[in-house]
Parts: sequence; structure tokens; C-alpha cells
Amino acid sequence: MDLLLVEDDAMLGQAVEIGLSERQFSVQWVRTGAAAISESQRIPYDVAVLDLGLPDLDGSRVLSALRKKGQVMPILVLTARDDSSEIVKLLDLGADDYMVKPFDMNELGARLRALVRRQRGYATPELVVGPIRVDESNFQVWAQEQPVNLSRREFELLRALMASPERVHSRDKLEQVVFRNEQQLESNALEVHVHNLRKKLGNKEWIQTIRGVGYRLACG
Repeated sequence: MDLLLVEDDAMLGQAVEIGLSERQFSVQWVRTGAAAISESQRIPYDVAVLDLGLPDLDGSRVLSALRKKGQVMPILVLTARDDSSEIVKLLDLGADDYMVKPFDMNELGARLRALVRRQRGYATPELVVGPIRVDESNFQVWAQEQPVNLSRREFELLRALMASPERVHSRDKLEQVVFRNEQQLESNALEVHVHNLRKKLGNKEWIQTIRGVGYRLACG
């Protein structure tokens, strides 16, 4: 899952970046409100973590600006103040959840996964499309009830395809999901991962190539 982290404190930001990366989030860390607003327009993030205490803009202003620009990604706010009136204000501005510092990294990861599931319209951590089943909370995959061992990139590719089965996913969109900010990509990098994923799933017909457009999952 692509996550935008907005945190100016170097020590806390590094801890969150490492902790969430270990929990299979692909983290893009920015340190100012202006950078957060700009970065959110660059690629579609699945979820954001926003600290209120930023050096240039108050976090509540950043939250409001993101929503006014049409950003619908779930946003979890980090706050040092456990004040009910402040929390009500943040929720009314468009925050989807909040955590009071200090917080537990496992709980943060679980809350973020729950927000993404809710955004995508399913309540459980499992995605099921035909014979393929994915447990997002434990990063496990089964095909026809047989366990499948995938790399992180293969997992992200499969999850993107399963989030909207039968829909054609463009090559550009899938490259953003799989490779994020990598600048130097081989021209066939995505095709290599699609090939490997097909092989591991055991049926090459489940992922269809739409020539000149992209790929879609066709095993529902």
C-alpha cells in the first residue's frame, strides 16, 4: 500500500517510516505541509499519516486543503493532545482516524489497513477473487487453496489487480503501484513481474494482457 507520511520530526518520522515499511507499506515521507499538498497531487496514495505539528502550516490546515482539492484517501492524524473538542474538529475537517502520541506501531499499522479496507469497500483483511485469496494483514496468498510465495512487488501487483477485478489497469498505473519513485526502469520491468506472477499463480490465463493498454484479472 502506498502511504504518504507527513512528519517534520526526524526521529519520529524515521521510526514510523521504518516501522510501516516493515509492515509492507510503501512509505513516502515529507516534512512540511506544502510538500504534503504537492506530493498528494503527484500520485494516488492509498492512505496518509498526518502530524499536526508542522513547521510551515498547521496540520488542520493541511487536512482541510487536501479535502478541498478533492483528495479522498483516508487520513490518520497524529496528535499530542488527547482533547475531545480538538479531535471532533479534526474529524469534521475530514480526518478518518487519529492516534495520540506516543502510540504503538502495531496498532498504527492495523488502523491504517482497516482504513484502506473501508475505502475499498470490504470489511475483512481478505481479498478473494475466484480461486485467488489474499490475506492483507499477514501478506499471504493462496491460489486454488495452495500457498503462493510472492515478492513485495508481486504482492502489490496482485493486490492492485484484485482490488478492481475485470477492470483494465493501465501500464502507467501499475508501474506507479509496483515501482513507486524508481527513476531508472527497464522498459520491460512490469512485464517481467507479470510473467513471474502468472507463473507462481499457476495459470497464465488469470492475468490478461490488453494490448496497448495494460492488464486485468480474469479469474472471477
